[in-house]
Amino acid sequence: MRHKKVKNLAERIEANRRFIVDDPRAYKGKWREFFGIEGPLYIELGCGKGKFITSHALDNPDACFIGIEGLGAVLIRGLEKAAETEIPNVRYIMEYVVDIRDFFEDDEVDGVYLNFSDPWPKARHAKRRFTFGDTLLKYRQILKDGGFVAFKTDNEELFEFTLEEIERLGLPINEMSRDLHNSDLAAREYTTEYEDKFRGYGKNINYVKIWG
Repeated sequence: MRHKKVKNLAERIEANRRFIVDDPRAYKGKWREFFGIEGPLYIELGCGKGKFITSHALDNPDACFIGIEGLGAVLIRGLEKAAETEIPNVRYIMEYVVDIRDFFEDDEVDGVYLNFSDPWPKARHAKRRFTFGDTLLKYRQILKDGGFVAFKTDNEELFEFTLEEIERLGLPINEMSRDLHNSDLAAREYTTEYEDKFRGYGKNINYVKIWG
């Protein structure tokens, strides 16, 4: 997807750099110490403009939240949302992730959120999808007992692919809906900007939660 050029991007990122973790690998296994919070640790991989993670963090001040987004032109909105309230329990990693285990230790994370991930529609790019089977197993390594991966998408093909990978690996599904916001699960769900837009068009949102 091509994004619009953002005016004064470098200056705006620098003004909000206090919310970016510049050397995230140094905190592998030490994220609760980094935040000074002993509560749960949640990550949103591909956090976009930050509405989901900021809303979640404001409602849960005793938990740690890390948003990961490689594109500065998108992340700047999340940084500025964090700055509006000087929220202490959200920080961002501005990198494209190859292996999530580079940043988090085994049994360190309570939950991984995958919201409207890039579908990588070409078959030859399947391994790049955030719900590719081997990648799901990497998330499992960093999750604590009782931890979960929650995935939302409006892309039907990506959702079917995800369910096939889950079935292929024999992973347990905790919750699932093909129309999240017309289900009993909707009331407790935080939403993204993208999600709100497509809900407004009447588009169904697919959701699945594994483990947990």
